[in-house]
Amino acid sequence: MADPRQLAALRGNLACRSRLGLTQIEGSRGEMDQLMAEIMPASPKPSLGSLSDVRGWLGECTRCPLSGQRNKIVFGAGPEDARIMFIGEGPGQREDRQGLPFVGPAGQLLDAMLAAVGMQRSQVYITNIVKCRPPGNRDPQPGEVAACRPFLEAQVKLIAPTAICALGRPASQALLATDAPIGRLRGSWAEALGVPVLPTYHPAYLLRNPEAKAMAYNDLKALVRGPAN
Repeated sequence: MADPRQLAALRGNLACRSRLGLTQIEGSRGEMDQLMAEIMPASPKPSLGSLSDVRGWLGECTRCPLSGQRNKIVFGAGPEDARIMFIGEGPGQREDRQGLPFVGPAGQLLDAMLAAVGMQRSQVYITNIVKCRPPGNRDPQPGEVAACRPFLEAQVKLIAPTAICALGRPASQALLATDAPIGRLRGSWAEALGVPVLPTYHPAYLLRNPEAKAMAYNDLKALVRGPAN
């Protein structure tokens, strides 16, 4: 844990850089995520025995600037004992309106992909690395990911899935603390939060690049088989 005086000085330095228009600082994505997690205001962690407890802890969250533009928090959906967990990057416009993950065209494609490998949405848990929609559907920023990280970790701990499928580059990079491109990450097992993780392409990417659907289909077949097969 960093010295509080150092963190206070760092906050002041970052604020000064922002006022001067200096937005670039050196470091890998993993180092930046760790840094932002340390300088984000701490949130007391209550006793968490269920996903409902985690949702109550999240509350009407104002821990990062995304809260000022959202319609609804998109916490996640699925059974608490799901064997497989899907984690995307963030809600889109339709998800923001309904408060549910993957309900737009990308969600429809995800349902079709699940059906193709013998799964149904009702069998899996789906969430995102951030619970509020980034403006214009841009990638979540490190501070936004850091603000949501405790809630994502609590979801993973309570569900205790046998495998996680990371959907797309931002989710895969955030979970695995890497800057590697999704083309290099997809299809290869890794580990995060004590759980095997298999990255694949985000359904929204597949809608724009249908030629990649065959690779995503192979990834989901590997997901069903599990990391040991």
